[in-house]
Order: sequence, then C-alpha cells, then structure tokens
Amino acid sequence: MPGIRINRAKEKLQAGEAVSVISGHMTSEIIDFIGPMGFDAAWIECEHGPVSWEQISDMTRASDLWGMASVTRVNSNDPGLITRTLDRGSMGIVVPHVNTRAAAEQAMMSAKFAPYGYRGMFGGRQSFGVPDYFHTANDQTMVVVLLEEVEALHNLDEILRVDYIDVFFVAPSDLSQTMGHIGNPGHPEVQKAIDDAIEQIVSAGRVAGTLVNDDNVAAYAEKGVQFLMTSWNAWVGRGAAEFLAKVPRS
Repeated sequence: MPGIRINRAKEKLQAGEAVSVISGHMTSEIIDFIGPMGFDAAWIECEHGPVSWEQISDMTRASDLWGMASVTRVNSNDPGLITRTLDRGSMGIVVPHVNTRAAAEQAMMSAKFAPYGYRGMFGGRQSFGVPDYFHTANDQTMVVVLLEEVEALHNLDEILRVDYIDVFFVAPSDLSQTMGHIGNPGHPEVQKAIDDAIEQIVSAGRVAGTLVNDDNVAAYAEKGVQFLMTSWNAWVGRGAAEFLAKVPRS
C-alpha cells in the first residue's frame, strides 16, 4: 500500500531551509507548465478569483505530479471551509486576516485532526490508498496564517504562542491599507512594520513568510524569512514590455 505524500515544503521549513512559493493566475495547466521549474510550492488562490472546488482538485493533482506542495488560500477562517479545501487535495491551508490568538488557534485546529484539532473526519483525495492517513496527515498538512492588519501586529506575541502553525505570513498590501497607506506597501512606515514583525517572528523561533519580488528576495532571506512567495505575473508583464519595446511602431 502507498504511504502518505510527503510535503516537501514543510520538510524544508522544518530543516531551517528557505521555501520558494509561486503564485499568480493559476490553472492546472499553468501548474503543469511551472512544475518542472523547481518551485517548492504552488499557491492556489481562493480568496480572490474564480477557482472552483473541482479546479482545486485538478490543481492539487498537478502540484502532486511535480512534487510541489499545494497551499490554498481560503476566503474565511471557517472550519468547514478549511476542512473541505484539505479534503479536495490541498496539502496546505492559508488563512486570511488572523488578528488574534483565538483566530490563530481556530485556523490551526480546523486543519488538524485530534489530538491537535477538530478537522472533520474525512480524508479526501490525499487519503486514498493510505491506510494510516488519520495518524499521519497532521505531519504533512501545512498551516499558514496571514497577518494582514495592524491588529494582528499588536497581538503578534500572543499569536506566536499557538503551536502547530507552520508559517506566520506578513502580508504587505492589506497591512498598508490598515496603516492608512492604501496601495503603497513600500511606504517607510509599512516597511518598518513588516521588518519589525519579521524580526519578532524569527526571534521567537517561528517561521516567517512574506511576499517578495526579484529585487528584495535576497534581502528578506537575509532577514530570516523562509517562506518566500512571489507571483509570476510580474515576470510576464516585464517580458512583454521588453518585447513590445523592440517591435517597430508606425
């Protein structure tokens, strides 16, 4: 009988290594295209955009094919929603707007079977053919909580006390909005808040994550960020602009 699939991204985090996570407009075909490039995880976006339940299954299968961990952002810290997303095959869950210790505990417990949590007792796609799934799923399921508001940073010390959360992800765009700098995550006040939060997470011995780009990924890795998420959309935009600049214009 087959064993449970190994979550490569989670194993790398536990070993103290950096993890590359690719996001952007995703379909199963795009994940198949990206798969051989070598990313550790694919971010499936279900807080924004049109992804359906059926598509989650196909996208997580494509991630499995290439050995990438599938991490899916849900649109609410809801136990039933989190359970169903994991049942559809996602190997990780990303929970938005986690502002308090209680919210962090709910996110973790919704994603974990007993004795850590109360995830509904149905294994779903990742359990097929795995006889000891309920005893091993917790080891491979990744939990990422998003720190997106000033309130979350005020409560960060308490949030960091919640066990079995794999990544504490500082989200620049929503944070800038709640700090009064909507659309400007590069504002010095926002950048300082991000840096301070990352330092606090790393100093507590927990794993920090954030959104990065080509220009700042090395700097964030130097600060101790292990979960490095970027979007491929900017690469296409930049490549298209460079190409079109070379096309003769009338």
